[in-house]
Amino acid sequence: MGNDSLTITDNRTGKTYEIPITDGTIRAMDLRQIATSKDDFGLMSYDPAFTNTASCRSAISFIDGDKGILQYRGYPIEQLAEQSSFLEVSYLVVHGELPTAAQLKAFVHNITVHTIIHENIKKFVDGFHYDAHPMGILVSAVGALSTFYPDAKKIFDVQSRQTQMSRLIAKMPTLAAFAYRHSVGMPYAYPDNDLSYAGNFLNMMFKKTELKYTPDPALEHALDVLFILHADHEQNCSANAMRSVGSSQVDPYSAVAAATAALYGPLHGGANEAVLRMLTEIGSVKNVPEYVKRVKAGEFRLQGFGHRIYKNYDPRAKIIKRIAEEVFEVTGKSPLIDIALELERIALADDYFISHKLYPNVDFYSGIIYQAMNFPVDMFPVLFAIGRTPGWIAQWQEMLLDKEQRIARPRQVFIGASRRDYLPMERRPA
Repeated sequence: MGNDSLTITDNRTGKTYEIPITDGTIRAMDLRQIATSKDDFGLMSYDPAFTNTASCRSAISFIDGDKGILQYRGYPIEQLAEQSSFLEVSYLVVHGELPTAAQLKAFVHNITVHTIIHENIKKFVDGFHYDAHPMGILVSAVGALSTFYPDAKKIFDVQSRQTQMSRLIAKMPTLAAFAYRHSVGMPYAYPDNDLSYAGNFLNMMFKKTELKYTPDPALEHALDVLFILHADHEQNCSANAMRSVGSSQVDPYSAVAAATAALYGPLHGGANEAVLRMLTEIGSVKNVPEYVKRVKAGEFRLQGFGHRIYKNYDPRAKIIKRIAEEVFEVTGKSPLIDIALELERIALADDYFISHKLYPNVDFYSGIIYQAMNFPVDMFPVLFAIGRTPGWIAQWQEMLLDKEQRIARPRQVFIGASRRDYLPMERRPA
């Protein structure tokens, strides 16, 4: 079979097997032939949390964690954040190429006309308790959209699929803003389609009694960049949920609801909240050295540092750090930023953090920016969900069109009781 193969000798039987290697991987099903007898099911791989298992072939986003590289469809995140807009990046992520001027104009128009939600969805949001978490409302409301658009079940109809994708990107900010305003008892602010995508979201969040809300350009731009930075990130927990649920061929609203639910978890969408809590706990720049000392002693983890994929400085964190300066010129300097900068300075000069490859990630500065822009902590994962929607949609569509994909159905290693007979109540041991 040549060099592009793996030779495996099963010491149980003495048999040798040649397994093809393609793109640096072997197919798990090729292990099935390795068995001890005809009755043996065959060898399986055991990989909790898929730490070394590729579940798909994807062309959407690429990460080199050792070099600190993130690309969407081949384009470096630094170039997109500096030169593009979120809706242009959304087009790129979903369609695979940067749009022409005409294509972008049509795409933006299709998003804009779908920002309004059905009035019954508003009544649905009204039904939640006054202190319901906005993310919980968002999960439910996105799932409820499937009942308003029965044509969404035509997932293999190209036109229908494009319509649902436009609706999802358009309606996520509206649902998110409505969830927030319900949670604080404010009347809903309807979309203003004269504004940009980010500007319209700020309008729906913060408009009060003024006839026309005018977003601050610096905050509008900052939010647009933050959405870009979150647009996709390989096979993370929520993307995996999108693909897994979508593999049952359910409508995209139900699949996005599942992905949003995955993002609700503190280990996925709540990391920047943990950073804010940590910086608040430190309290002052002078307390940073002692806090770092306690982290190195193993008392707790340094929030916002390190990443499961990145073993270098997260490229998104560098961009956010620059954006923070623009935001603070408008909002005033956050008292937490000096603590964050000092924490970063000490950590990046310390052999402990360098040897453990603990560098700031995207969550380290994003929470500080959101807080400065008056977003409450409960809205942090909701903002993440808005930015990630085009990535979820792209992952879902790629999965649908991949002929190798089937309904997700992982195997298990059974460790329970062997066969036993039912005992009547009177015969069971006390």
